[in-house]
Amino acid sequence: MKTFKTIDLWTSIGLIISFTILTLLNGNGNITNDKLFTGYFVVGGWQVISMLVHTFTRTFTYGARVVYHWITLSSVVTMPVGSFWILLFTAPFMALFYTGLCYREVYIKMKRPLDVLK
Repeated sequence: MKTFKTIDLWTSIGLIISFTILTLLNGNGNITNDKLFTGYFVVGGWQVISMLVHTFTRTFTYGARVVYHWITLSSVVTMPVGSFWILLFTAPFMALFYTGLCYREVYIKMKRPLDVLK
């Protein structure tokens, strides 16, 4: 599972950075930039798939990840009702928070005990 978490972390970082650069290069100062919305759906889709894998493999039991999963689930389920407009502003922060959560799990929580002695 550590391999999946590492791949998940670096894929999220790569997607966030690449779509940020594409949006800035292609952007004309307009919020309706198609690269911006494509980035929202690609990064968000990747992170939702990652959360589903974590849920079905039961690699977590408590903490910030559980709370984040519930917030994301309620946001995705209520998107057709109108939470899309809320997600328009909160999604970038959610993506960065989730990437930070993955970093913390891979490089802080999953450290081997003997790594401390080095």
